Amino acid sequence: MFRNILVSVDGSTHSERALDEAIDIARAGNGRITLLTAVCQPPAWAASSMAAGAAAISGFDLEREAVQVMRRAVCRVPDDLPVTTLVSRRPIRSALMKAVASGDYDLLVMGSRGRRALAASVLGSVSHYALNHVPIPVLIVHAEAEQPSTAQADQEVAASSRPPEANGPAIVPA
Repeated sequence: MFRNILVSVDGSTHSERALDEAIDIARAGNGRITLLTAVCQPPAWAASSMAAGAAAISGFDLEREAVQVMRRAVCRVPDDLPVTTLVSRRPIRSALMKAVASGDYDLLVMGSRGRRALAASVLGSVSHYALNHVPIPVLIVHAEAEQPSTAQADQEVAASSRPPEANGPAIVPA
């Protein structure tokens, strides 16, 4: 059983689903949840002398956004589950490693994609990093795929060049 669960949250739909899964696991095992988020750092170019004022404002805005993400996540945890929060100013990878090293966690739960998916495609995803570096079990959760409306699904099937009976309905990607 997993009783002490660390959940990485960033406000993305993937992390919201990860939190839902962590809540279910914690409930099943009479566990507790620790929520972790990191304050995104302003880009390096923002530290230039011309952009220093904007960087300070941007840094404040990023910190406020991280706190809001954390508040929304805490509100989603049912009152009967113990919850602790960690807001880090470290990059998320090092924040995860520090939290895992300093806590007594049985499981790390996180979304498969965060809010910075473009950066992840260049730098490598945080979830991939966690799978390869965190010394505890890691549960990676995908957001639910949006289901097309019935009318849209009918259109997609109708657009197929093969009759649906051949190999089941052939769905044409939108």
